[in-house]
Amino acid sequence: MKILVLNAGSSSQKSCLYEITGETLPEEPLKPIWEGKVDWSHEQGFAEIEVKTAKGEKLQEKIPTDSRPRIIAHMLDMMCNGSTQVISQPSEIDVVGHRVVHGGQEYRESVVITEDVKKAIARLASLAPTHNPANLEGIKAIEKHWGSLTQVAVFDTAFHSHLPDAAAIYPGPYEWVEQGIRRYGFHGISHQYCSHRAARILGRDLASLRLITCHLGNGCSLAAVKNGRSIDTTMGFTPLDGLMMGSRSGAVDPGILIHLLRQPDYSVDKLDYVLNHASGLHGISGISNDMRQIREAILQGNSRAQLALDIYVHRLQFYIGGMLASLGGLDALVFTAGVGENAPEIRAAASEAFGFLGLKIDHEKNTHKPVDVDIATPDSTVRVLVIHTEEDWEIACECWRLLKQSD
Repeated sequence: MKILVLNAGSSSQKSCLYEITGETLPEEPLKPIWEGKVDWSHEQGFAEIEVKTAKGEKLQEKIPTDSRPRIIAHMLDMMCNGSTQVISQPSEIDVVGHRVVHGGQEYRESVVITEDVKKAIARLASLAPTHNPANLEGIKAIEKHWGSLTQVAVFDTAFHSHLPDAAAIYPGPYEWVEQGIRRYGFHGISHQYCSHRAARILGRDLASLRLITCHLGNGCSLAAVKNGRSIDTTMGFTPLDGLMMGSRSGAVDPGILIHLLRQPDYSVDKLDYVLNHASGLHGISGISNDMRQIREAILQGNSRAQLALDIYVHRLQFYIGGMLASLGGLDALVFTAGVGENAPEIRAAASEAFGFLGLKIDHEKNTHKPVDVDIATPDSTVRVLVIHTEEDWEIACECWRLLKQSD
């Protein structure tokens, strides 16, 4: 089965083509036979395209255009033509899977895309304004360019869709519940992949494990996973809630927002910008939203960078504690994404507060760029895993499962 995955962001579009043979999914993630990426973020009016194949062919282009659908179509054509060709025609593709950030309460699992699904994705764009429109754009680009290929929506919110009401419902007026204002959670595809991968690394049945998965990138979230399901998570109605992030504030006292909006020079749009783009690591440090640059500034004696790191670690420990209470214990703590996979000092500092559980990190393993390994000491009562998240592969697996169910 050939599965094309489109993972769209607000400023980039990543595509992967997988080929899964046999009647069962492989135990290890497959490498794509073709990968393409478009980046619109570096220079306005230009798209940077990078394509590579499993055989080592590479192609880079920079094209002047403001038409995202046209560039997506051009990139996908490279799959069928030129030096990066891996298929003869689009009809060889069995299904196209799309990461869709927000599925609301309607979509608790992956679905074949229909007109109703597209309408729902568009309607939910008000809750994910930088992502759902980009996701829908990719769906329409495939329709326009390649016709009637089967397309599947894999929702980032789906993994959290079974949160118990006590965790999902905010303590405002009950009318909020009727309006769909609740905790949805995000990064679900990553949390789902890492949960399955953790069980495989540990040689355990996922249903027997209590996990806390820490997706720490520019956006950050935790999930408490029990019986293979997310039962609590830090992101909420929007991806702004919870942990301190690269440029997002995470949770703050709502009274601060009321206070600011009462100021004569404050508007809703300004508040939106401050909370989403001028807070977090960037807002406190005044340097960057990139943890690597924060760490470099600390080495140079920058006190604001140190404060940013201290707050980041404090809030990470605080929310891990909250997830721990939801689970009633812990078998493994999992770190993933850009910071989670590449910042040993963050992993060590986050774990430090839980020595009372018997959690012990092997500091040598922690500092040697671990990938998909347990970095806890042999006598640690809690396993500590570093997992390279494979969202695109998880989307491909969801597509495979959905099509096999319909056979």
